[in-house]
Amino acid sequence: MRVVIVGGTSGIGLAAAARLAAGGAEVVVTGRSEERLRAALKQLGDQARGEVVDARDTAAMRALFEGLGTVDHLVVTVTGRGGAGPLSSLTGEGLTEAWRNKLVPHLLTAQAALGVLNPEGSITFVTAASAGAALPGIATLAAVNGAIEAAVPGLAVELAPIRVNAVSPGVIDTDWWSEIGDEARAAFMEGAAESLPVRRVGRPEDVAATIEYVVRNAYTTGTVLTVDGGARLKA
Repeated sequence: MRVVIVGGTSGIGLAAAARLAAGGAEVVVTGRSEERLRAALKQLGDQARGEVVDARDTAAMRALFEGLGTVDHLVVTVTGRGGAGPLSSLTGEGLTEAWRNKLVPHLLTAQAALGVLNPEGSITFVTAASAGAALPGIATLAAVNGAIEAAVPGLAVELAPIRVNAVSPGVIDTDWWSEIGDEARAAFMEGAAESLPVRRVGRPEDVAATIEYVVRNAYTTGTVLTVDGGARLKA
């Protein structure tokens, strides 16, 4: 089983690559950083190989898949900075960048892979629970992630028998939060943990387990699985 994980050199993508490789899959990971790719491949071992490629570069993604041959499963974990903030501070440039950094690479990466995807295989998008959250300052994040999730059922029918699913994580302690600084990050994670029914924030491995489930379960398609520690249950 060959699995391509786009954005698989860090965070959730790397955790998913490690889990799938440990289960015997041949894993191909991609990322924009040569340094991160080398570190990821060192961690993953002989079951993995990788390529430096920017998922926002549609031509480069097409070339990647053309050179790979048959792919059984595609997992797209790419994300981007920006998009958070109140409505009053949003700009056209910021909105465009938010869409360009996530929605566009998710859908066009799936398109680029179509010619080599095993008909019995799958596509898994990694979105975010902000798609269904009612919190101030996340309208753009909700719109971007919600758009990907809204595409899942239609794509599952359009691309059948290829399966299409999404995994929607809540607060996961990854480097995505690094820009707010160590002190603010620690305080946020502590507060988030106290508010959740599971009393902790998520780890990349929690999401990786769900990704492995939708990759390996041949009877699951058109679904969005939320992994949020119960945050959706809070009023």
